[in-house]
Amino acid sequence: MLHNKKSFTKGVLLLGSFAVVFVLILTPIFKTDRGVAENGLSYADDLFNKLSKGSSYFIPEVREKIAPIQGAAVDVTIKPKKAELAGAMIALGAKAGLAVAEKAPGELTVRGDLPALLAAAIEDADSMYKNDGAAVQGRRGMDEKEAMTAWWEMLNAMIKPLQKQKLIKEAQGVDLVMRKAIEPAFNFYGIPAQRVLDKAGVLTGLLVFYVVYTLWYGFAIFELFDGVGLSMKKAKAKEEV
Repeated sequence: MLHNKKSFTKGVLLLGSFAVVFVLILTPIFKTDRGVAENGLSYADDLFNKLSKGSSYFIPEVREKIAPIQGAAVDVTIKPKKAELAGAMIALGAKAGLAVAEKAPGELTVRGDLPALLAAAIEDADSMYKNDGAAVQGRRGMDEKEAMTAWWEMLNAMIKPLQKQKLIKEAQGVDLVMRKAIEPAFNFYGIPAQRVLDKAGVLTGLLVFYVVYTLWYGFAIFELFDGVGLSMKKAKAKEEV
């Protein structure tokens, strides 16, 4: 027995139309910049990835911030977590003009000009950010993703040894290159970068749709519950005798 037929009918219509739109969202009818048809979820995910990359280019800032450590020489022993990349790390160090050698199984010594090492890592990160993996392959003689992984592992292993030697600025510079140059370049590799301003209309439309679609579902449930007589009311206060 319906409590309110009008509310129930309204709720059914709202929920039914909500379901229709949901099916459309899951249908590959949305054209991307590449001309490929994707469903709404993939389209939105692709768009937000591109916008995220567009706001994650910190290479010039990183170069500027590590400038004060120019001329700093390092001599540290590191224990990379991925020992299988030791050969790649030795090759990367040699290309940058440093002496990187195996001291013992799982241990490497890194000696030489730290800014030169960081500059080489930043150069590769810049190429990766611009989706130019071939440039990294040509410079390093190895797969571009392997090179970036080796860079990250080597630099990550250098931070604590540098801190123990009281080379705080140098350790901070290494950490900065890892977080703001290597990581964004690796994570967004292969994704075209786009500025938020260039997609402001689409972005605003998606955000507005998200709010409206959420309210749409909420009102549908509210009307359905009202139609069958389910509602929330404030309890009456008990009178004391």
